[in-house]
Amino acid sequence: MESVNIHEAKTRLSQLIARAQQGEGFIIAKAGKPMVRVTPIDSPAPEQQKRLGFLAGEFRVPDDFDRMAEQEIAGMFGV
Repeated sequence: MESVNIHEAKTRLSQLIARAQQGEGFIIAKAGKPMVRVTPIDSPAPEQQKRLGFLAGEFRVPDDFDRMAEQEIAGMFGV
């Protein structure tokens, strides 16, 4: 894994990021002392990503959903 000093990392940041995206990580050092390791983030494949609406059509919400147990709840509040 390549090690670059902070000044060089600032100068070549775009190039270093492009290489990291290709899978080549690198280390940023200060005065020769390793400070951080930069590695690519592995994102899930599109078919593995969570999506909204994935249960669409799998179940039905009753028409009276908002009135279910209405009387029991009212009784709890003394109405």
